[in-house]
Amino acid sequence: MPAAPTTRARFAWTVTGSGHELEPALALAARLPDCDLFLSAAAEEVLPMYGHTLDELKKRFRIFRDKTASSVPVGTLYEEAYHTVIVAPATSNTVAKCAVGISDSLPTNMYAQAGKLGIPSIVFACDTEPVIVTRAPHDWVTLRPRRIEFENVERLRGFEHTEVVCNMAELEAALARRLQALELAWLGA
Repeated sequence: MPAAPTTRARFAWTVTGSGHELEPALALAARLPDCDLFLSAAAEEVLPMYGHTLDELKKRFRIFRDKTASSVPVGTLYEEAYHTVIVAPATSNTVAKCAVGISDSLPTNMYAQAGKLGIPSIVFACDTEPVIVTRAPHDWVTLRPRRIEFENVERLRGFEHTEVVCNMAELEAALARRLQALELAWLGA
């Protein structure tokens, strides 16, 4: 029996509590056609620290917030609304939870359920290099991820329907491949 044509039409972009490369990540999300933002509670705390308000984001995106114990917005995946889930930027906490199957936030629930439904996911893991210089809300900081962060990234690479990327160039390339596979184009391209 042939597979039924998919009605999945949108990108689901989940935002965690990381400020690492947050600006360019949101800029990429804005270039995607039909892209919705799913915000963790931590993302809602961090976004204003980097100058983003919900009102401003609502001008470009449909916004889903982590305000329910059972992550009610995840149900949109069951309604076949999304063809791709993106977790970007992904904190080491989110990566660790995803790597061991914990889904207790909107981003981790979206990732877990996407995997169970066979929906491709792209995860931009923040802690992937021995030394990371990143912009904090008021200054630049140097971070040195621990061995456990690297182990969790590697564990996540082994998950079905998952592509892990380590920098903005890799994220943009992964999104370009996904757009091509879906016969879609960047907005403004």
